[in-house]
Amino acid sequence: MARSSVSFVCQQCGATSPKWSGRCDDCGAWNTLAEERNEAPSGPGKRSQGRRISLEALDLPPDTKPLPRHLSHISEFDRVSGGGLVPGSATLIGGDPGIGKSTLLLQLVCKLASGGLKAAYISGEESADQVRMRARRLGLSDTNVQLATATNASDIAASLGGVDGPDVIVIDSIQTMYLPTLDSAPGTVSQVRATAQELIRSAKQQGAALLIVGHVTKDGAIAGPRVLEHMVDSVLYFEGDRSHHFRILRSVKNRFGATDEIGVFEMVETGLAEVPNPSELFLADRRDEVTGAVVFAGIEGSRPLLVEIEALVAPSSLASPRRNVVGWDSSRLAMLTAVLEARCGVPLSGRDIFLNVAGGMKISETAADLAVAAALISSVTGRPAPKRTVFFGEVALSAELRQVAQAESRLKEAAKLGFDNAIMPRPRKKLSTSSKISVAQPSTLSDLIDIMGGMT
Repeated sequence: MARSSVSFVCQQCGATSPKWSGRCDDCGAWNTLAEERNEAPSGPGKRSQGRRISLEALDLPPDTKPLPRHLSHISEFDRVSGGGLVPGSATLIGGDPGIGKSTLLLQLVCKLASGGLKAAYISGEESADQVRMRARRLGLSDTNVQLATATNASDIAASLGGVDGPDVIVIDSIQTMYLPTLDSAPGTVSQVRATAQELIRSAKQQGAALLIVGHVTKDGAIAGPRVLEHMVDSVLYFEGDRSHHFRILRSVKNRFGATDEIGVFEMVETGLAEVPNPSELFLADRRDEVTGAVVFAGIEGSRPLLVEIEALVAPSSLASPRRNVVGWDSSRLAMLTAVLEARCGVPLSGRDIFLNVAGGMKISETAADLAVAAALISSVTGRPAPKRTVFFGEVALSAELRQVAQAESRLKEAAKLGFDNAIMPRPRKKLSTSSKISVAQPSTLSDLIDIMGGMT
């Protein structure tokens, strides 16, 4: 006879505790522990009986064909997904409320359905009429997409199976799904984990590509247990500021392609439009002769990307000057300001510093150090950065500049957009790029200050 045990699971991080407490010991969240009952076999020496599994060679047979792909013909999505959706795969898409996740997926399934695939859109948050209204606004109402509103994961799995089942399934969203065999409410850790497992198992059995929408927390992480990200094959984040007109689809996990790839979309009246050259979009409103503004040549995945970095250094009347950062690592800015002041004598203490990556783009690579330093120096001295110049390079604590990867790709992208000069660290080997960009290669931040006209 099965013996029931009780545990308490945090609804924020998924940690398990043998007893209830007001605060989770793992993530520190308050009032998030919920009771769960687990059935285990009773009696001494009880264990499940298994069967012997077969082991196979690591190398594929010579006649093995590559994995098929469902091309959506939305090139930005296909780039992020690694070349299209793989049948039997599960993809988790997260993003802030109202960022455009449902719009993107509705456009995606309509594109796939136009290519001859059977596509199903299951909504647990909106009614069928609401989805039809969105499709009519996007000009997609005449597409052959099957639509349903349901929240019972068992019913969904049973309805989508069989020979005539769809090739692509969208679940919007996983936090609204539930299994009737569990006592907990939809959205709890146990329900999210169990419903995702049920839907993924059903999709893999019938060879359908499953797309799951996930809510995010206030910190930007996908809500629910972390095991949810391990259960799926791909995790995509849909990012962007709702006050700006563009969105970024970023891959953070992909078993069938590269990670850290991005796809850029622009929000227009008819939905999300692809942006084949995002550098032009991010630099569209840029003006020369502006102090504190420089252009950074970055790399996102395999794509070179040029964005503008703006800095403002102003006198402060506060005991603790403000350090406001948008789109970059605030701790990295603190390190960089300390290096500029201690090693190069740039007066930054006692001043407010505001740093912004134009357009709401988020930069994580350390190659932006040199561009941020140039923006700060330009704001302090009141002199604009050199015209038509891009910056990239890493800064060490000794104020020395270190080379970064894919310098040639950055220079080629800058040349394509009409930039004539680049300031970067000295590479270990000679650049083979054939562009006509003039390259300055300072070795320290002091050399960078001299290039920009000095501190006087």
